[in-house]
Amino acid sequence: MKKVLTYGTFDLLHYGHINLLERAKALGDYLVVGLSTDEFNGLKGKKCYFSYEERKKMLEALRCVDLVIEENCWEQKISDVKEFRIDVFVMGDDWKGKFDFLKDYCEVIYLPRTPEISTTQIKNDIANKNI
Repeated sequence: MKKVLTYGTFDLLHYGHINLLERAKALGDYLVVGLSTDEFNGLKGKKCYFSYEERKKMLEALRCVDLVIEENCWEQKISDVKEFRIDVFVMGDDWKGKFDFLKDYCEVIYLPRTPEISTTQIKNDIANKNI
């Protein structure tokens, strides 16, 4: 069984997230998603609309997601790759090169983002009433 791992905040879940998760799952048989906790998002200066538990429930409802784990810090990636016996690590290409240190443990792939959508764009559109 080939296992794939990705991470994210996945706030305001949208079709760009779905595209990324489906493409990640297509690289293997089992997709693990590291979901940023509310506390970790706070350390990153991010504020989510939905709580960790709500975001986790949405991800778990997706057919392409097999397991959701907590992302509590930047440094946990190597231990997660080892613990879950990950074969492929996947992130959006806006992170290109940032996780190359994982190549010692698994294959690292950066996938293109869906260009016309982002959580930031959605939040900005709502704030500016462009919807």
